[in-house]
Amino acid sequence: MGGDLAPATVVAAYAAGFFPWPERPEAELTWCSPDPRAVLPVATFRVPQRLGRTLRQGRFRVTVDAAFEAVIRSCAERPEGTWITPQVVEGYCALHRLGWAHSFEVWHDGELAGGLYGVAYGAMFGAESMFSRVRDASKVAVAAMVQHCRALGVELIDIQVLNDHTARMGGIEISRDAYLELLGRAARRTVAWHRAGAAEGLAGCG
Repeated sequence: MGGDLAPATVVAAYAAGFFPWPERPEAELTWCSPDPRAVLPVATFRVPQRLGRTLRQGRFRVTVDAAFEAVIRSCAERPEGTWITPQVVEGYCALHRLGWAHSFEVWHDGELAGGLYGVAYGAMFGAESMFSRVRDASKVAVAAMVQHCRALGVELIDIQVLNDHTARMGGIEISRDAYLELLGRAARRTVAWHRAGAAEGLAGCG
């Protein structure tokens, strides 16, 4: 409990296996390191058959870091409420400007249809939240994220807590100790997030 969402604080938290999960704007900040931890295996990820058909139709266009603030604000628009408080938006936008936080945008007919954002640390990418305004748009974002991470050499994709949606996309649970071991290994490597050519041909590009 406690602390702030300054870039140095958030990066140090990810390095130690924690992520912020505020209950409400005025409450003391909560940091989580769940056991078990949900991850999306980079090497064994396979695009589901139906999603594969959607990708081949070429209805979507995918970009990386083209509209970070729009993505995080869209992720916060949930009727049931959200942990993405104004402080989280401000803090992660600051991380993005410093090169730590990244987004995947999915476009349909020129409009932002879906996307996700997260934090990169070494060879780890921590996916934070996603949204979808058009059917399958968030799934396209996940597929694009994995494809991009593979191209860059990212070893670990953290999805924090497993749910039905991420389980259908191939997410699994591992123990916290196993996660921290993988994180420690990934932290010893450096990944150039915008390496030339890595984003070419991202899943969903039409």
